[in-house]
Amino acid sequence: MKKELRTSEGAAPIGAYSQGLVVGDFVFTSGMGPLDPHTGELVGDDVATQTHQVMRNLGAILAAHGLGFDDVVKSTVHLQHVERDFAAYNEVYKSYFNPPYPVRTTVGSQLLGILVEIDFVAHKSA
Repeated sequence: MKKELRTSEGAAPIGAYSQGLVVGDFVFTSGMGPLDPHTGELVGDDVATQTHQVMRNLGAILAAHGLGFDDVVKSTVHLQHVERDFAAYNEVYKSYFNPPYPVRTTVGSQLLGILVEIDFVAHKSA
């Protein structure tokens, strides 16, 4: 059984997908971009600013189920310019976590007008 997670504090879906789903003890988020959840506008024109907004959006979805960044076990990251932006994105990303860090896959992708998109898998322990 799966339950949809939705919060007005995270960017609203712009297509046929949920912000997040709860399946058993796991929470799966959709890929989040750097959109302001209140205006729907793109936040920032550099990867560091955009990564902060993405992490705020993801944090809001996690919080909707009583979770935080320390509950994240896996992330997938898409960067428009992976070679150019990896270091700046990584500095912002790691500031949201404590070791041990989640496992992560980071790939270069053609994104629609944004520099970074991230999704999470989180686990809620009993």
